[in-house]
Amino acid sequence: MALYSEKVMDHFKNPRNVGVIDNADGVGEVGNAKCGDIMKIYLKIENNIIEDVKFETFGCGSAIASSSMATEMIKGKSIFEAMELTNRAVAEALDGLPAAKLHCSVLAEEAIKKALKDYFDRNNIPYDKKQFPDCENCQHCH
Repeated sequence: MALYSEKVMDHFKNPRNVGVIDNADGVGEVGNAKCGDIMKIYLKIENNIIEDVKFETFGCGSAIASSSMATEMIKGKSIFEAMELTNRAVAEALDGLPAAKLHCSVLAEEAIKKALKDYFDRNNIPYDKKQFPDCENCQHCH
């Protein structure tokens, strides 16, 4: 059995939505150089719909594939639907990730949520803080 699914390899070799959105409505960055994976998500939102999403990821193939798949999964969705995205859904959409690489799907979820939190903060939209990861105190890279 192959270590990576065809979907993981496809999103790694042909990532979707790579790049930067100038004047993004929300930006979220997670990870650190110590653990080797850094993801940055940019959102363009209009009428509470994610009209465009881009990412920059420094990391392994699973991190790039997770970023690519996650952006595909939220593009065109409402900000509220995007809040429901889970790392499990990202991993399942990729037809699975090796256990040692599941943290990549977690980072993708957290980067999107951090970008949404940035959008909410910029626009004074109230939210429940428990909906967002506490990236400064997470255990992923400590």
